Amino acid sequence: MLDADLAALYQVETRALVQAVKRNLDRFPADFMFQLTAPEVRILRSHDVISSSWGGRRTRPYAFTEQGVAMLSSVLRSERAVRVNIEVMRTFVRLREVLASHVDLARKLATLERKYDRQLKVVFSAIRALMTPAPSPKSKIGFRTG
Repeated sequence: MLDADLAALYQVETRALVQAVKRNLDRFPADFMFQLTAPEVRILRSHDVISSSWGGRRTRPYAFTEQGVAMLSSVLRSERAVRVNIEVMRTFVRLREVLASHVDLARKLATLERKYDRQLKVVFSAIRALMTPAPSPKSKIGFRTG
């Protein structure tokens, strides 16, 4: 999550959130938080995720991982920060559950496709056989006698 989004959730200024983090940098290793690169910021601006107006920010934003968001609750010590942190953690858990269910669903679908692919081949072969006209008996050309 970006620092500005977290600041909005915690109802603090982005500047205040970043200052609190910088005062406690030892709690935020690279796998908890990182600053976006200039190309990443350009991509986000082109997608209107970050304000590009003159009133916008002048520094590159920070992105926080799940662990970084969890650590923020120890840096921002307000009651609001604790409540928001709990909800953000619950959201991350639900997100993991949804992703896991999609993986399971994709695996089940692949299994069904393999299983029914063989069965469908048999069905299609049977349908093709039914669509092929049966050979009709050849009638003899000529007159009947007697």
